[in-house]
Amino acid sequence: MEYRKLGTTDFMVSPLCLGTMQFGWTADEETSLAILTVAQEAGVNFIDTADVYSRWVPGNPGGVSESIVGNWLKRGAGRRDEVVIATKVRGRMWEGPDGEGLSRSHILRAVEGSLNRMGIDTIDLYQLHSPDLKTPIEETLRALDDLIRSGKVRAIGCSNFTAEQTSDALTVSKERGLAAFVSIQPHYNLVHRREYEAELESLCAENSLAVLPYSPLASGFLTGKYQRGQPPPAGSRGASSQRIRDLETKTGAWSALEALAGLADSLGRSPAQIALAWLLSLPTVTSPIIGPRSLEQLSDNLASVEIRLNQSERQALEEASSGL
Repeated sequence: MEYRKLGTTDFMVSPLCLGTMQFGWTADEETSLAILTVAQEAGVNFIDTADVYSRWVPGNPGGVSESIVGNWLKRGAGRRDEVVIATKVRGRMWEGPDGEGLSRSHILRAVEGSLNRMGIDTIDLYQLHSPDLKTPIEETLRALDDLIRSGKVRAIGCSNFTAEQTSDALTVSKERGLAAFVSIQPHYNLVHRREYEAELESLCAENSLAVLPYSPLASGFLTGKYQRGQPPPAGSRGASSQRIRDLETKTGAWSALEALAGLADSLGRSPAQIALAWLLSLPTVTSPIIGPRSLEQLSDNLASVEIRLNQSERQALEEASSGL
């Protein structure tokens, strides 16, 4: 793999980041551990998790994904000094007024939980999972700056921030002499382009922010499993995911999917591989976050790094997905 610089840090990360949201949800621990090992053996050195994964599962208090990553490291299957570990903070992890959010008290307690679950001394990239409009951004950034100074965190980033929120945070960091974001996780893929490209793309380029798109396959829509005019396959997320249902009502999304599938077929590749290859070809994108729940999905995703789309292939995809 050709490794890429993570923003302004000295981290060199793989062009694909292994997302772990499925761990402890649709992938049991044995499968999750195998995915981690195979991914690292293939050259993936960048792992993304969050303290709340997967708190929405009945009986899951949160922290399960981080614990699985920690178990992988403790068993010696994973080599800590060879991986860049990113996690996130914001969601509710305990009861009480500071049980969620980006207040100083929540962050300082939450970071200890993440460190303990993963059995590590330092988090390489600590990210704000989403904005907290109730907490001044300066309070949040001062807490993060203190964590960097203490050695518990090496770099910070954000996720789901608008361009205005990101710009405001960068300004506060500069004016107050505080640690600044080095990365951002936007919702960005071939059928969700408008918000990132219209608002965030230039900001990220101007500030050398690493861009780590999540949901690069649009919750499975871009894998080719869905067909225009046909009901979603049994067991797929199409029946329950609002994002999938929204896409199914958009003619443009189907046109983009059909163009993607046609190009994939002509190249002898899967639609998912071409969707990832498109993101990998973009100059502002650092490392899309894949979320495999099986070794088969992981293998398919990993093959995307071998693909080099030419200008006409990229243009065809972008014309078919224009306006989305």
